Amino acid sequence: MTMRTDVQSFLCAIQDGIATVALNRPDRKNPLTFESYAELRDWFRDLVYADDVNVVIFASNGGNFSSGGDVHDIIGPLTKMTMKELLAFTRMTGDLVKAIVNCGKPVIAAVDGVCVGAGAIIAMASDLRIATPDAKCAFLFTRVGLAGCDMGACAILPRIIGQGRAAELLYTGRSFSADEGAAWGFYNKVAADLDAEALAMATRIAAGPNFGHMMTKTMLAQEWSMSIDQAIEAEAQAQAICMQTADFERAYNAFVAKDKPVFQGD
Repeated sequence: MTMRTDVQSFLCAIQDGIATVALNRPDRKNPLTFESYAELRDWFRDLVYADDVNVVIFASNGGNFSSGGDVHDIIGPLTKMTMKELLAFTRMTGDLVKAIVNCGKPVIAAVDGVCVGAGAIIAMASDLRIATPDAKCAFLFTRVGLAGCDMGACAILPRIIGQGRAAELLYTGRSFSADEGAAWGFYNKVAADLDAEALAMATRIAAGPNFGHMMTKTMLAQEWSMSIDQAIEAEAQAQAICMQTADFERAYNAFVAKDKPVFQGD
């Protein structure tokens, strides 16, 4: 399957196995709308079956990653919805996180400028995060009168930065700097040349054993709810499957020949 690039609510380009996506409303600091939530959810769901994508970069656009849910297009209408309609919306936003986590491809968030609300959630749901020194991230749900437990934040964020730090951010809604995020482990790297760093990381990953990367991502997600014994058994089965791939044999043959393996993902 080949991934669509003719999407309407966000930018999408695919080259050399790397898909770069970004929200496309830079004049409003790239907010999310009902349409972009749904279209991103569907795109990431389809990514499981894509043969032409090995890595995704979720990029910033116009100096900002995302300002979260659009105040006029989303927050205003939400105040007039019934409980049934509201639950349908919150389930849809959660489905975007599920789609990112379960897409089978490593996702790199390249964060610049504003990264708040649902934008911060997208960065959180990504596998890796790179930020510019100017990145400002906030899980600001309590600042609009809601709970901090949105789109999996109370489950995922503590696993990245620890329970105490996550609790502080989710209770207060305060922003944290790129340096704070790097010190806490939220960001893997802070770099001035964001696009170049993200592309370099994506290129390195895309050159690896992509079937093995899919297995790694799957296990990272599934082992949250496993005991240690269950996790060890699941990894034994996953690794045995990977040992049947041509990439494993290529790696062995390259090692014997004192050469660098060229992985092909099969």
